[in-house]
Amino acid sequence: MNWAKDEEENTIANLPIIYALSDSIGETAEQVARATASQFNSGEFDIIRIPYINSVEQIAETVREATKHTCIICHTLVSPDLRDALLEQAQEHNIQTVDIMGPMIHAVQNITEMIPRLKPGLVHKLDQEYFKRVEAVEFAVKYDDGKNPLGLLKADIVIIGVSRTSKTPLSMYLAHKKVKVANVPLVPEAPLPQELFQVPSHHIVGLIIDKFKLNEIRCERLKTMGLAPDASYANISRINEELDYARTIMRRLECPIIDVSNKAIEETANRILEVVQKNKLANS
Repeated sequence: MNWAKDEEENTIANLPIIYALSDSIGETAEQVARATASQFNSGEFDIIRIPYINSVEQIAETVREATKHTCIICHTLVSPDLRDALLEQAQEHNIQTVDIMGPMIHAVQNITEMIPRLKPGLVHKLDQEYFKRVEAVEFAVKYDDGKNPLGLLKADIVIIGVSRTSKTPLSMYLAHKKVKVANVPLVPEAPLPQELFQVPSHHIVGLIIDKFKLNEIRCERLKTMGLAPDASYANISRINEELDYARTIMRRLECPIIDVSNKAIEETANRILEVVQKNKLANS
């Protein structure tokens, strides 16, 4: 008979248990339990995470199991009904409970007089939103200024326009709204990628601008670069040529057009977001 193995199994069976309960994924409750266990010299605790609790029956089943062991129950339950059920049933069986989030929620409510949403999983939802934003920003950088035509077919929206119509700032602004944006400069001498003509017209937005406004912007740009303001880049006739070419391409693509002459980035971005929203509704 393997006495050593039996002794080991008995030792594990007799470990004090910390139940970590949650009506969401339960990571916070488990992390607090492990951090607490680490503060004791032996550190020998059995930590059992029980996530996605959504009924009083699950609470009752957990408490019944807990009565068989030396244990405590910690939890991050945000539902008042589930918290009350756990507290009531645990008290009936003399099981100690620790409400990890409750006191913090009450404290914040007291100083702000705001009503908490008491909705499970909001932290993880926020995490997902954060990663979507990061992904969109990385996308905007990767497919900025026509760098990689393959991105045009993956984008939520493609912005086209002549130089200095705020394509890149708009792309980054929209990326922070979790919109994947690629942009393509329209230059008469530069051939356009064939992928652009494979993108549905309602997924493209063209930007145009008043020629005198563009002349002013480009002159300032040349000054910051230490170049003469009379370079062809800022020449009115050159600007006219570029704008005519841009309008021809936009008509060919049959895409929505926004005049950005007197618009702030936010205003133009909101117009583009309306296009994105229409696209989502059309595809839903």
